[in-house]
Amino acid sequence: MKGRSAVHERSGKVLAEELEMPRTMFGRGVGLMFRKSLDPGRGMWIVPCNGIHMMFMNFPIDAVFLDARERVKKVYRKLPAWWGIVPLEWGAHSVLELPPNSTAAIDLQRGDQILIQ
Repeated sequence: MKGRSAVHERSGKVLAEELEMPRTMFGRGVGLMFRKSLDPGRGMWIVPCNGIHMMFMNFPIDAVFLDARERVKKVYRKLPAWWGIVPLEWGAHSVLELPPNSTAAIDLQRGDQILIQ
């Protein structure tokens, strides 16, 4: 499913103009693996999810883990391709996977609200 966006409530800055949302366990497991890139302004919102890996990833990403109310739990900037397993984030309910540097100009803080619309 596509069409939702992600906005940082405090600053009003857009993290992603269009989010893919895999609906099946298989789709969530595959995520962005094997793709060549992720276009600017795009992203993937994986729900439920509290941990990811970078194996079979051909490009770096920013990852923003969110709790069940879409508040920031943890931010990883520019995770390298093929980096390995990202530690599980206790209390996370979902993750936004975004193109690298999508979060660079936004001062994301733990507890910040992300509006998924």
